Amino acid sequence: MSGLAKRSISISGHRTSLALEAEFWAVLDAEAERRAISLPRLIAEIDETRLAADSDRPLASALRVYALALVTRK
Repeated sequence: MSGLAKRSISISGHRTSLALEAEFWAVLDAEAERRAISLPRLIAEIDETRLAADSDRPLASALRVYALALVTRK
């Protein structure tokens, strides 16, 4: 795996920076494109699910788990 790639996005009305490996970004980008939504919208949905579950998992970890679940389903 490659090093971390940082992206800044706006979710829930505030800017945040996320650092993920390029491979995870590629999976998330592809899923957003497949669903015809923006990447920030996809991340917001994942964040909403994480918060609704009252999870203390950091958002970056939740994104990795989500991406891994997508890859293992195929």
